[in-house]
Amino acid sequence: MNNKGLSKTWWIIIGIAALLVIYIIFSYNRFVTLDQNINGKWSEVESQYQRQADLIPNFVSSVASQVGVETKFVKDVIDARTKWVDATSQLDKEAAGVQMSNGVNAFVNAVAENYPVLQASEGYTGLRDEMAGTQNRITVARGEYIKAIQSYNTAILRFPGNVLAGIFGFGSRDYYQAEEGSVTTPELGAGVLP
Repeated sequence: MNNKGLSKTWWIIIGIAALLVIYIIFSYNRFVTLDQNINGKWSEVESQYQRQADLIPNFVSSVASQVGVETKFVKDVIDARTKWVDATSQLDKEAAGVQMSNGVNAFVNAVAENYPVLQASEGYTGLRDEMAGTQNRITVARGEYIKAIQSYNTAILRFPGNVLAGIFGFGSRDYYQAEEGSVTTPELGAGVLP
């Protein structure tokens, strides 16, 4: 083989190696982007739970000022809010957030059933609508979070991405799963308004 043929072979090898390095860099950056997208989507879920937690004291105060609400019922809703505020892990935040949402729903339903006159109060209806809107936002944000996990998991499980993901330490992320029994409204305290 002459010198010219050897030079051409080396250029081909260098070109293939360069393409491989570019692919590896692109793949790594893609995994990082998808991972950060999941974190961003979860942050939006937390932001909506925070909005709900911020509305609860005003909501409880609005109802309590117009009707004497049973202390145990209010205490349970506030306790659910406190658990969410104090939760440190993502799993604990989500579990406490679901409990907080369910508590708010139970509270709204109990007030509506026992105090139809309260439905005419602008303060109450405004806060109730804000709370319902926030719960819808939580649902949408959680759906976006699930889609982000799906995109990430798909990228790290497809070949050859799975090889590179393993090398760089990217593992699959768990999907959101509803807790058993969270489909029905939990019983909060006695659930009775005077």
